Amino acid sequence: MKITDLSQLIYASQPFGYDATLLSGILTDARRCNLRDDITGALVCRQDIYLQLLEGPSEQITAAYTRICRDDRHVGINRLVSRQVTDRMFGSWAMLHDPAKSLIWTMKQIEEGILDRISPVEIIDMFESVSRNAGPEHAT
Repeated sequence: MKITDLSQLIYASQPFGYDATLLSGILTDARRCNLRDDITGALVCRQDIYLQLLEGPSEQITAAYTRICRDDRHVGINRLVSRQVTDRMFGSWAMLHDPAKSLIWTMKQIEEGILDRISPVEIIDMFESVSRNAGPEHAT
């Protein structure tokens, strides 16, 4: 794979309903498709937000994001970062699940639109923290 073919996309959405069964279905679907498509990443979530990083070949990232945009389990999808990268941040994870332990913004801040005001660098920094703190026991 050429270096220029490695893309990273980060988006936020709100869950349409939120419970353990729904989340399990999203993670199962993501891991199955990501393994097939050479995509890795992480999903930080709680009842008010999904914040997901996807990384892999550009064409597959575009296709995955298109599927997510059509998925009725998400509402208010907002692309936050889209960039070319040389290395994967979550190379060991088809989809790391972080149940918002790393999320630095409160529910009130999310509701008030903080994701519209912070820089892409701050969002990337949050995912870099997730990557550094994820142990091998979370690899999936």
